[in-house]
Amino acid sequence: MSVNEYLLEMKNIVKSFSGVEALKGVDFSVRKGEVRALMGENGAGKSCLIKILTGIYSLDKGEIIFNGKPILPKSSMEAQDLGISTIYQEVNLIPYLSVAENIFLGHEIRNRFGNVNWTETNRKAAQILKEFSIEIDVTRPLECYSTAIQQMTAIAKAVSIKAQLIIMDEPTSSLNQKEVEVVFGAIRRLKAQGVSVVFVSHKLDELFDICDSITVLRDGVQVADVDIENVTRMQLVQMMIAKDVGRQFDSSRKEYRPELDMAEMLFQAEDVHTSSKLRGVNLSVHKGEVVGLAGLLGSGRTEVARAAFAADTITYGNLKWKNELVHWNKPGNAIQNRLAFCPEERKVDGIIPNMSVSDNISLVLLPKISKMDVINKKEQQKVVNEFIEKLGIKTPNANQPVKLLSGGNQQKVILARWLCTQPDFLILDEPTRGIDVGAKSEIEKLIQQFAKSGISVLMISSETDELIRNCDRVVVMRNGEAAGELKFADISEENIMRLMAGA
Repeated sequence: MSVNEYLLEMKNIVKSFSGVEALKGVDFSVRKGEVRALMGENGAGKSCLIKILTGIYSLDKGEIIFNGKPILPKSSMEAQDLGISTIYQEVNLIPYLSVAENIFLGHEIRNRFGNVNWTETNRKAAQILKEFSIEIDVTRPLECYSTAIQQMTAIAKAVSIKAQLIIMDEPTSSLNQKEVEVVFGAIRRLKAQGVSVVFVSHKLDELFDICDSITVLRDGVQVADVDIENVTRMQLVQMMIAKDVGRQFDSSRKEYRPELDMAEMLFQAEDVHTSSKLRGVNLSVHKGEVVGLAGLLGSGRTEVARAAFAADTITYGNLKWKNELVHWNKPGNAIQNRLAFCPEERKVDGIIPNMSVSDNISLVLLPKISKMDVINKKEQQKVVNEFIEKLGIKTPNANQPVKLLSGGNQQKVILARWLCTQPDFLILDEPTRGIDVGAKSEIEKLIQQFAKSGISVLMISSETDELIRNCDRVVVMRNGEAAGELKFADISEENIMRLMAGA
């Protein structure tokens, strides 16, 4: 294939933040009139690559060639002027303006006196949408229409500026199947017109439906660049999570505990739906059991945890707690019933960095150790010291700012915060992400100790071997549903990945 058949070539792209390389010499190319998928788990480098292309980040090293010419956009507006448009997961338009106003915002159609020509604006907006089989009143506010129509408005905006490359970042995440088909119809028309599309998604079925080729990033490195007909779903899953199906972990598999089959049913989710992601999830957890949640990014793992903790509203289905139907409407209700939740992003949703270790640990406990809004310092110190010792938190003293601790010790601080509430059910979302091997081993030992003491654990992890070592059962999530459940001898890397891939 000759070079001029490529619309975009990004060569040897390097980008670092505070000395940590986010992109390590990535190559990324898109042919003219091609729909190329860009895939990868959290931290793979997808967003960073897109932000460099659209002028939000500057690159440290490498070159970008667009339409045969070197470019280096300094802003999203400059990228747009070059013919590169981005449509984000959350539509980046103004809801109270009309559809037509949104389509031509920033490049308004004006008459010879410099005023906006509303007749022509509305006519052209309706014409563009009609080309995609969308016939609506373009003078109505955008907020009056569905998410799919809002996505189509964003596509129409890109067409109105004559974009040659449109980047779609998770465009279908909030759409139902009929709405997805509307957007896919638009993508096919764009392709027929010679427009190229970069399609960022974690939904494997969608990729095989709409894309011509796939680029996979992992840890800032390009690990695959293949045409869609030359790759299987299973191979894609392997590429993203860096595992070979042939590897076995039998020697480290958790020992079977038959007593769990007779243990009290602590928590159940029955046909749970949420507006965010879930589409009929069933899940059960026995007392003292460690249940793992596996799945690719965007599969609905975290949403299950948030629904269980009443952080997301359940639109349909039921939760049962100790065999009784419950209707929790906020996390406070879950906490009162002795649930605990350690979130995935500990630096964002977990620790309060400028507060001390002591204050971070006792945060949830404050109502119990306070009287008339005055904290009982003696009681606080007693609890904090107990859990610093129990979890082996390495800190010079309890007054040390938590931000100065290592990642593993910060994670232990979050665990201590919830353990001091004496929970029955502990939800751990990626509990070992971003910590060293030694700290990871310590966290895993603590999880087993929790289970032996009768605490039930729901453990979300992207590392299949971690789930194999620690879980009594593993539920694999896919597209907002439980794709399957694995027990003891069936918990293997191959079986987990097959369910992830829908094989």
